Amino acid sequence: MYDERFVAPMRQELTRLGVSELRTAAAVDDAIKNTPGTTLVVVNSVCGCAARNARPAVAKALAHTVRPDHLTTVFAGQDTDATQKARSYFTGYAPSSPQIALMRDGRVVFMIERYQIEGREAAEIARDLTDAFDRYCQPATTTVPAERVTA
Repeated sequence: MYDERFVAPMRQELTRLGVSELRTAAAVDDAIKNTPGTTLVVVNSVCGCAARNARPAVAKALAHTVRPDHLTTVFAGQDTDATQKARSYFTGYAPSSPQIALMRDGRVVFMIERYQIEGREAAEIARDLTDAFDRYCQPATTTVPAERVTA
């Protein structure tokens, strides 16, 4: 584990955007399993591609008009239990750091893994995220029945 004084600025890159830190397994369960709607889960890390591409991409994507209902993050290598619990929801995806999941009602609907982050510009990654937000975070449209006209 890294000294928290070193990691704190990396945490703040996301928390200052309104992203909630999940530091325990129970907090992850509460945020994912017990929360309806869409939830962004960012697996943050100290690696260079998190700083250069992932965190800036999340910041750019969150400026989009359509956003997930809930914004969360866990920190790999720091909050081990929380990270392990978050990854337990990422069925079918290998653990990677960084990693960005969009969940709907506790299930992954979109995932960006480390190999999709490395070597790409933050703007490209942000575009992938905003496309996913547009697809999965739109409010459901309901059909309003026509009024009945009675004579």
